[in-house]
Amino acid sequence: MKIGVPSEVKVEEYRVAMTPAGVRELTDRGHQVVIQAGAGVGSAFSDDAYVAQGAEIVPDAAAVFAAADTIVKVKEPQPQEVAMLEPRHVLFTYLHLAPDADLTQGLIDSGTTCIAYETITDAAGGLPLLAPMSEVAGRLATQAGAYMLGRPAGGSGVLLGGVPGVAAGKVLVIGGGIVGANAARMAVGLGADVTVLDRSIDRLRELDQIFNGTIQTGYSTGLEVESRLAEADLVIGAVLVKGAKAPHVVSREQLKLMKPRSVMVDVAIDQGGCFETSHATTHTDPVYEVDGISHYCVANMPGAVPITSTRALTNATLPYVVRLADGVEDALRADPGFLEGLSVRGGQLTDKAVATDQGRGWTAPEEALSSAQAAAA
Repeated sequence: MKIGVPSEVKVEEYRVAMTPAGVRELTDRGHQVVIQAGAGVGSAFSDDAYVAQGAEIVPDAAAVFAAADTIVKVKEPQPQEVAMLEPRHVLFTYLHLAPDADLTQGLIDSGTTCIAYETITDAAGGLPLLAPMSEVAGRLATQAGAYMLGRPAGGSGVLLGGVPGVAAGKVLVIGGGIVGANAARMAVGLGADVTVLDRSIDRLRELDQIFNGTIQTGYSTGLEVESRLAEADLVIGAVLVKGAKAPHVVSREQLKLMKPRSVMVDVAIDQGGCFETSHATTHTDPVYEVDGISHYCVANMPGAVPITSTRALTNATLPYVVRLADGVEDALRADPGFLEGLSVRGGQLTDKAVATDQGRGWTAPEEALSSAQAAAA
């Protein structure tokens, strides 16, 4: 099979979907890899490094899409990329379709087989291809929030760690999953006063043990959120519903409860955002203000640290890419968790959560896989 890796074209996205090590793994198995010239530069991989491991370098994305059977990316395809997709292609990337009806329709119309990193599950029910970027984003959320609290950045002027004789700043993390745990870890490291809210008592017990009493935990009800908002300097939204739009856990009305110039970081913005007042921003212009509260809502946070993020992501995705290269249908049929990543197949939407959020019909992944195979035969 021929695997294609184009340069990422989302604004200020510096990651790349494959490292030279990934090229080596594929070429050693007899596959061909086509890389767009300069695709790895943002992650410190030269074209020569790819060529040394057997890749072919082509001049532009059009050449990648024309040559490859499977397209491997990092971020959801942009309109110019959707226009290059064909029914013969397999697209393997983060999709985050729930808040983006136009992209969903474009992928349906393309006829491409689309597999989303973020909905693939492992044997334990975890999200193995979302986890590494959740770790990065969670840690960055605290780092970014701490910086944005500085007065020159428009914040209140609170130092999260405090100093002797001055109380530490208060961090509220809403959502205790991988993002929330990593955000809390960074905040504790800075010396902040940290509270994590979640709706799973079992998860709160786990966090209490992990952090050994260095954080507070609370069951996430509307009233609990309101009471914690009033005292927080930094609020990190880390809520995830697999494949679906993120629920709003803080309304605009509730912003009135917060201290002036406090900061909110919405890590769920890829899935529509978990604050009512959230909208996606970029690394160049990351923050805006609503009712005196700073909002940091960068939609590709891990793209800011591509040397770390690319390696973390490709460590997780490479085994799946290898399996796809060895045979798409066999790979999906052999692993129910892999099949859960199938989002679009043969012009049919196969993700129930996306269909529910967008009011569309959907086809079960197993059925779409079988019907497409029958049509090809």
